[in-house]
Amino acid sequence: MSKFPDNIFDIVSEDLVAVEEELYSIIQSPVDMVNDIGVHLVQAGGKRIRPALYLLCARGGVPNQAELLPMAVAIELIHMATLVHDDIIDNAATRRGRPTANARWGNHSSVLTGDYLFAKAFSAIILARKNMLKILTDVICNICEGEIIQLKEAFNANQTEADYRLRVAQKTADFIAASCELGAIAGGLDEKSVIRVREYGYALGMAFQITDDILDITASAEQLGKPVGNDLRQGIVTLPVIYALKNSPRSDELRNIIINQKMSDDEVKRGLEIIHQTEAVEYSYGQVHTYLQHARNSLPATLNSSVRESLFAVADFVGLRKY
Repeated sequence: MSKFPDNIFDIVSEDLVAVEEELYSIIQSPVDMVNDIGVHLVQAGGKRIRPALYLLCARGGVPNQAELLPMAVAIELIHMATLVHDDIIDNAATRRGRPTANARWGNHSSVLTGDYLFAKAFSAIILARKNMLKILTDVICNICEGEIIQLKEAFNANQTEADYRLRVAQKTADFIAASCELGAIAGGLDEKSVIRVREYGYALGMAFQITDDILDITASAEQLGKPVGNDLRQGIVTLPVIYALKNSPRSDELRNIIINQKMSDDEVKRGLEIIHQTEAVEYSYGQVHTYLQHARNSLPATLNSSVRESLFAVADFVGLRKY
């Protein structure tokens, strides 16, 4: 998967290096397997977008340096934990082109390591303010609820755009919104600015996930680091699929593919063909651009100009990325 250009996060580059170092430090365990899985997860990397956005938004004000790093580390640990559990639920073999923890060490050890990461996240921020802790715990609840909804609605071809947007909000957008909100709080921004920064993060998160869902049907396996059409194969009904079901003359054929819990590789390929024969990708990118414009418009004018420019650049990159 692509990473954000380094210059976007120049303002917080030193903080991000410190986050990376602290991640390696905090996952250390006297239990070899826990330590090995933790190192594997950190080395798998990722965009680190949540702690980066937290740090950027904090720089929009005057943050307390003592509070800054622990919360950034906790945010990434929570994200890592949710990915571990997500891979177990999906029975995923690869992520970002590397074997998943469950593929290497099995489900039992991996789920316990995910729990370990959650505990480490909260131990990192034990002195955090109560309102910041509540924001994080609410996010974890939302992610779990979104995952449960996704499992419940798998292979259901009757989902609406409203159903999809709620699931995306709970699984992705709320966490990115919370990362930005926590940064704004850490930076001491006024209440109105905190709300607007959160709105930026929410809209950015919606755009980010819709883009991921588009790329699942347009990018190559090498670019994705996982099989193409993986969502379709798992019965996850995304925005391009919903559009195609509504607008394709072959919607009945696509519907029959979606509800088949044992769909073959050929059926996945055929489903992707039907989607591509519609304007599903173009429509979905239109929704991405609408969310990104809302994100840009949400940023308070009182933010530090260099921080505003960086947050605009993040939105621009989300709109342009192709893998």
